[in-house]
Amino acid sequence: MFSQLGPLELGIILVIVIIVFGVGRIRKIGGELGGGIKAFKEGLQGDDEEEADQEEES
Repeated sequence: MFSQLGPLELGIILVIVIIVFGVGRIRKIGGELGGGIKAFKEGLQGDDEEEADQEEES
C-alpha cells in the first residue's frame, strides 16, 4: 500500500498537512509527542530503579 508513495507524493502530503493544521499547531503536537515519549522512557527507567532499590533493602 505505502510502497507506491514516492518522495513527491510524501512532499505533497506534507504541504497539505501544513496548510490544514498550520506550523504552530504541528510544532505543538510534536512537542507534546516528544514530551510523552520522554515521560514514558523515564517511567520505564523509574520501575527498574525501584526494583533495584527494593532488592538492596531486602
